[in-house]
Amino acid sequence: MSNIAAFLYLVSGVLFILALRGLSHPATSRRGNLYGMVGMGIAIATTLVLATPSFGGLALIILGLAIGGGAGAHIARVIPMTSMPQLVAGFHSLVGLAAVLVAAAALYTPSSFGIGAIGLIHREARIEMAIGAAIGALTFTGSIIAFLKLDGRMSGKPILLPNRHVINSALLALIVFFIIGLTVSESHFDFWAIVALALALGVLLIVPIGGADMPVVVSMLNSYSGWAAAGIGFTLGNLALIITGALVGSSGAILSYIMCKGMNRSFISVILGGFGGEAASSGADNSDKTVKLGSAEDAAYLMANASKVIIVPGYGMAVAQAQHALREMADKLKANGVDVKYAIHPVAGRMPGHMNVLLAEANVPYDEVFELEDINSEFAQADVAYVIGANDVTNPAARDDKTSPIYGMPILDVDRAKTCLFVKRSLGSGYAGIDNTLFYKDGTMMLLGDAKKVTEEIVKAVNE
Repeated sequence: MSNIAAFLYLVSGVLFILALRGLSHPATSRRGNLYGMVGMGIAIATTLVLATPSFGGLALIILGLAIGGGAGAHIARVIPMTSMPQLVAGFHSLVGLAAVLVAAAALYTPSSFGIGAIGLIHREARIEMAIGAAIGALTFTGSIIAFLKLDGRMSGKPILLPNRHVINSALLALIVFFIIGLTVSESHFDFWAIVALALALGVLLIVPIGGADMPVVVSMLNSYSGWAAAGIGFTLGNLALIITGALVGSSGAILSYIMCKGMNRSFISVILGGFGGEAASSGADNSDKTVKLGSAEDAAYLMANASKVIIVPGYGMAVAQAQHALREMADKLKANGVDVKYAIHPVAGRMPGHMNVLLAEANVPYDEVFELEDINSEFAQADVAYVIGANDVTNPAARDDKTSPIYGMPILDVDRAKTCLFVKRSLGSGYAGIDNTLFYKDGTMMLLGDAKKVTEEIVKAVNE
């Protein structure tokens, strides 16, 4: 029986790997989701068969599955795509909480988990539950803060505490101290001290991070939740949980690194809450420069008479929920014979793939959406670059000004198009706190206003 279970867990692991591969591209994401669901179904069924619970225990398990599954199904049906970032953060918090509760259950009833008896828990199991509980508690509160920031219930601005790095270091040292204490003595006090300190550390690590850094934060918390699950998997001796947790943890860490590289910033500086709260200034003085303001009619004329238009969506599009109006505008232009493409920067939005999800919701064809490295060379041949709500990811200072705080960050070269139409509420700076030199270039026309409203006015003007 154990050999069959190991084989089924291996099958689940393979399906999880195929799921990750499928989710790497919008065109295969549905298939990836299907692989993941089938893999999880096999893992759950195998675990239930191995556990052979009593009738009462089985009833409780089925009740828990019904409550959790029903809630998940309801949320999936009603949640709007624009709220996906905070939904993901909320789910991460539940994974962290589950890790803490499982570790606590193992501590109080070790015989049920096959890790010894009360007072005689295997030492390796103590280490695993201590680390799993610490990471889980940190993930729980950190994800809640991320959820509150993303959902607008807490200010997205960095909250900088004095001596925060000293405080965080002290908390981490205390957590390590109590982990050693739990390993040596199996003290329940040490366990709950670990949980309490990790809960506090989760809050203090995330509150200093600005809202614009949330893509990295969400990815990082995803990694934490995976490692927490893997740690508890060792405690439970569950191969599927170990495989799943390791896959989630490693993929989240790799994605976080890729996104930090996309912002030309140190991963350490982001997770320690350093970048978002620092005051930055651009290397150039734009105080004596002027911008060219345009209207929806001007934009409609330029795009309707263009041969090629490249659309660059950003967080402003998500806030205004302008994706449907944007697709309608693109359809009108394509009907007039205009070649339309979409350019996606890896850190646009509030979570990895945020822009891709929103465009998919608006039924934008996958073959029209391109990543930075695949489309950047085409801006020089474009008649119009339509930037809707993106800011720092289009700032030429990152490419041209060595004194700029964002110098070296890969950007979309929208300034190389013949005309750049820039939709934005105001001339305010982005997360880096610096002016966008693109605003002042001769080929740029600013369309100030709500992204959805401006785009709808352009659609109306094209029709007329």
